[in-house]
Amino acid sequence: MSIVVLNLPAVKRKSEDRPKKCAYCEGETFQRWGEVDKRVKDTRVRQVKVYRYRCCRCRKTFRYYPEGVSPAQQSERLMKLCVIMWSLGLSHRSLALILSVFGVSLSHMSGWRDVHAAGQQIRRRLKWKPARIVGVDGAWVNGQGIMVAVDLGDGQVLALAEIDEKEKGAVEAWLKALKQQHNIGAIVTDDLATYKEIARDLEVGHQICQFHVRRWTGKTLKLLEQELPPEWRYVIPKLQDLIHDLPSHGSQVLHELWKQIPGRTTLPDEKRTPLEKLRDLVLRLSKDWERYIEFYHDPGIPWTNNRTEQIIGRLKNRAKRVRGYKNSEGLLAGSLVASQFWT
Repeated sequence: MSIVVLNLPAVKRKSEDRPKKCAYCEGETFQRWGEVDKRVKDTRVRQVKVYRYRCCRCRKTFRYYPEGVSPAQQSERLMKLCVIMWSLGLSHRSLALILSVFGVSLSHMSGWRDVHAAGQQIRRRLKWKPARIVGVDGAWVNGQGIMVAVDLGDGQVLALAEIDEKEKGAVEAWLKALKQQHNIGAIVTDDLATYKEIARDLEVGHQICQFHVRRWTGKTLKLLEQELPPEWRYVIPKLQDLIHDLPSHGSQVLHELWKQIPGRTTLPDEKRTPLEKLRDLVLRLSKDWERYIEFYHDPGIPWTNNRTEQIIGRLKNRAKRVRGYKNSEGLLAGSLVASQFWT
């Protein structure tokens, strides 16, 4: 039987040490200046002892809280527990109901504030995190377009933004800022044309996810196999082998094959013939071939963007269980929390 272990903060009933520095002047010498019993909301501890100290340097007093306790009513353990339960799919009212079994009275709005604060904390922690290889993809969550960037080194979300994937200018500006903050060296994306232009403009490596490539080329080749003249059908298995094997010289092979196929005979506004579709497909594959095999030049680059897709799937699953986010901040904070691995 599988066992899930939650790493929750410890909560002490009283401080086991003294403060190291003054909260106002960073002085290091203190006098104990009284104590008070503080009631806290926690699954185990109901009351803690808080000591007050007076700084011998600036003469100001301040409270020194025990481990796991802050000026807030809730303990740090209860806050994190609320965030974990919400990220696992419970509503704010459901988690309040569960906590009542442990004798903790907590409003659903307090749980909402815990989730929102956790999202802001995650965003601050990730702001300057170095990430050399980043997976990028767009998604729709509750009818709003968001962009997701995932550090493919550890599989964790790097950044989220409320941007439609089709807005090239906004996506490029967002990725440019991320490159400066995280020192990004390469991105992994799907086969959308705008990503190719953005990667070129930002001068970063670009790997196109092979899952997407094999999916759309497989569908296209299957249709062309039925439409092509018999004398040109031998090209289909040749292209399938190239996509499967991904040889480093694939671009040259495709270019030579493209030169053998007759040029376009229809007018620009006329429907292309199957042979013209094949010629365009071969040319497209030849031009993008280096983006298909970027992982050959850098072992740290994965050949698919599966980790980013997994994160997006988790965001969408969590979004289905909420009534909706009231604003952009709530959407981004909730999505960041839902994307984390709580261990």
